[in-house]
Amino acid sequence: QAQLVESGGGLVQAGGSLRLSCAASGSIFSINVMGWYRQAPGKQRELVAVITSGGIRNYADSVKGRFTISRDNAKNTANLQMNSLKPEDTAVYYCNLRDRSSDTWGQGTQVTVSS
Repeated sequence: QAQLVESGGGLVQAGGSLRLSCAASGSIFSINVMGWYRQAPGKQRELVAVITSGGIRNYADSVKGRFTISRDNAKNTANLQMNSLKPEDTAVYYCNLRDRSSDTWGQGTQVTVSS
């Protein structure tokens, strides 16, 4: 079973940037997908961006061109660089790792974008 630790959330003004980091440890298969999801108050959790261990990326339409996901397979880390942040990006952001045996979530980190 993997464990995930997130960092990097906070408060930023609209137009600003934040970088989220996720570190995975424990039992992890080399072929996996790491990603970021978010949940705003009163809304369902939604995909933000995912990246496979082979480097294939997928983004939500709402963040394309503003957010970039990256990973370091050797360190089992995934980062989300968020630029041009908007108030509607305000949410709790969760890191996720899926491999053939597990689906693991981090504890979440708050991102608040003020207008």
